Amino acid sequence: MSNKYLILVAGLFFLASCSHDDSNGEVVTPTTPASSSTTSSANVNANKAYQPEFARLEMPHLHGGTDTILIHKSSGGVINYITEWDYERKTQRWSCYVLDKNYLQSNTSRYYSDTNQYPDDDLIPESMQWYQDPFYGNGQSYDHGHICPSADRLYAADANYQTFYLTNMQPQFSAFNAGLWAKMEAKVRTIAKTCDTLYVCKGGTIDEGTYDGFNKIYRQLDNGLIVPRYFFMALLRVNNGVYTAIALWTDQVINVNDSGTNLGQYAISIDELESRTGIDFFCNLPDKTEDDVEKTYGTVTSWGMY
Repeated sequence: MSNKYLILVAGLFFLASCSHDDSNGEVVTPTTPASSSTTSSANVNANKAYQPEFARLEMPHLHGGTDTILIHKSSGGVINYITEWDYERKTQRWSCYVLDKNYLQSNTSRYYSDTNQYPDDDLIPESMQWYQDPFYGNGQSYDHGHICPSADRLYAADANYQTFYLTNMQPQFSAFNAGLWAKMEAKVRTIAKTCDTLYVCKGGTIDEGTYDGFNKIYRQLDNGLIVPRYFFMALLRVNNGVYTAIALWTDQVINVNDSGTNLGQYAISIDELESRTGIDFFCNLPDKTEDDVEKTYGTVTSWGMY
């Protein structure tokens, strides 16, 4: 397995933990914030530079609490994707990653196994993960909905394998996963091919609260698995140094059978997505740039949506 890091985040305090014996990763538990030249002092919402990866543009503001930041790396130390994992509730809040011409290369096939299709994340000790796959049982059966998709990570076999970790999954209705969600994923890849770099953060609503009269958490199974009602994508693209951003938001219950022919109806601004989720996206941008790109996405046609 490639070199990876596990950062345990608990507000401004960090908790130590042990990874599996067969992991080649490293547990990083800094006790003093490092100085950083990657963000301006005027960038008041930027992540503190406890770890260099926290300053990446795809990273939202860290939630803290009982959350763990999982930095997955593929061969050569290339950052594959990063996940915020709530180790008490055993669910992820988001996965974020980059798409560009290098990541979009297709050098391998989709991972498949008859015996271990959704492996445990070897950054997570046994106390933080499920004893067995929670997506089946309790009279329920949900698809393993990739947050960082397999099709976005075909540049290397180990990178694709990592996308099948249970920590990168959220429970989705089968029709939604194979239909509207898949169409949104494909659109993200299309957008990435039209810009220099696309920064992506995606997830489901795992926190308490309501939106539009519905609980953000659709249900919690007897085994403790949280089923989000809403799923989102936050996209930041850069072309010739110019930044623009858009968000997609959808209800997997109401829109379970949507064919995805009109993705523009799910488009909202990043500001609106932040209001609905409580997550501060793209916080590492300079404040003026962040304010400008998050208040509007322009038009859906400018993003190839209709």
